[in-house]
This record gives sequence, structure tokens and C-alpha cells, in this order.
Amino acid sequence: MIGAPYTLAGDSGVDLVVIERRERDGMGLGLPEFVHNPENRCPVALLLDTSASMRGEPIAELNAGLRSFQHHILSDELASLRVELSIVAFGGDVRMVQDFVTVDELGPPQLEASGNTPMGEAMDLGLRMVEARKAVYRSNGIHYYRPWIFLITDGAPTDGEAWQHAAMRMQEADLTGRATFFTVGVQGADMDILREISSPNRPPLMLRGLMFRDLFRWLSASVRRVSMSRIGGETLALPPVHGWAEIHP
Repeated sequence: MIGAPYTLAGDSGVDLVVIERRERDGMGLGLPEFVHNPENRCPVALLLDTSASMRGEPIAELNAGLRSFQHHILSDELASLRVELSIVAFGGDVRMVQDFVTVDELGPPQLEASGNTPMGEAMDLGLRMVEARKAVYRSNGIHYYRPWIFLITDGAPTDGEAWQHAAMRMQEADLTGRATFFTVGVQGADMDILREISSPNRPPLMLRGLMFRDLFRWLSASVRRVSMSRIGGETLALPPVHGWAEIHP
């Protein structure tokens, strides 16, 4: 299926309990980053495959896509205040390349490719980072939209059964509204396994060629739409997926 829209049911209206608690308890803002910028936050966690099979043009295009994402978010004044990005890379080992920051504070990393594909460990780290960031928002009285977790891979997990347990935790987070989980396969990805990993709400996407810049243009347009929506709103339709990917049901 090509060009079908993704729809997020109630995605802009998550965590009303947090909003009510802030208004009821009169929480003060604490950390300097929130004193300076008390806007609602739209957190996005990227889980990026940097294994050896991504060497050469694939990793170069992925890096270009990250720069494109930052450029498009910065072109929108409100989104630049609300969208926060974190990056987890998995290739040989799993590492937090960037903790959550607004994109104006992001220095796009120059990712390099090596090693195998510990995807399960990366999913676990990404989910822990999201939950930790939500706790920071709550403790500082900051409203936030449902976090997005975006996994991109060109292979299959190499960390035994860890990926299966991590996938179950990620799917549970998606189904219970704690996060919105997307999966994207690059040429060479095992789409059968990626289908097992993805949320029942959201089948995996297969990237056409190395169209990372188009992917990140879609991602920036989508999170800009979320960041401008009303917390407590109804179903939010995302831009259609066309040209750069196919949906694999």
C-alpha cells in the first residue's frame, strides 16, 4: 500500500492527568531549560541502526537526513521550541548519542557504521529514556504530547531473544498510549522480523532506496503538526506516506 495516511488516535491529547495535576497543585517551574522555555514538549526518540551494513552511502544519507530534520524544525518558530530530539545508535554496541534537547541545541552527530545489530538493547534504552524524560516534564510541571519512538534499521536483530522481549515492551507502550512507535526498514532489512517488532497499530514502512532526507522531511512535517495541535484534541491525521516508502501490512 503506497500513499496511505498514518492516523494517531488522540495523539495530541495524552496525559491529561499530568495537565490536571499541574493546574491543581500549582507546580512551579524548576530546571533552567523550562524556565527559559515553558512551552509544551513533543519528544522524539530516534533509534538508528549504525551497524557495518550501513557503511558508505547509507550512513552518509542517514546523516544528511538528520541535518534536514533539524533544518525543517528550526524553520518553524513554535516547533523549534516544542520538539525535543534524542538519538540512540546501535552498531556493535548501543549508545546514547544525544539526550533530549530542543533542536536549536542539537549539534547533528556524524554517525559512523560498524559492528552488529543489538536492536533489542536499543529499544530498551530508548523506552527508558522516554520514560525518564516524561518524569522530568512532570516534576517541572511541563505539558507534553505522547512521545514518538522511531526505529530505523537495514538488518535484523543480533542480540538473541532480547529483541523479542524489548518488542513486547515497546508494543505495550504503544498500545497503552505511553508512546507512539514507528518502524522503518532500509534495503536489506528483515521485514518479517520488523513486522513482529512493530506495533499492531502501525505496520512497518519500507524505505525506497536511500531516501532518508524525504523520510526526515515527512517526520519533521508530522511532529510539527503534532506540536501545533491542542493537548486534549481528537484524532490527528499525519501527512500521507508517498514517494519515499511503502507500508508493509
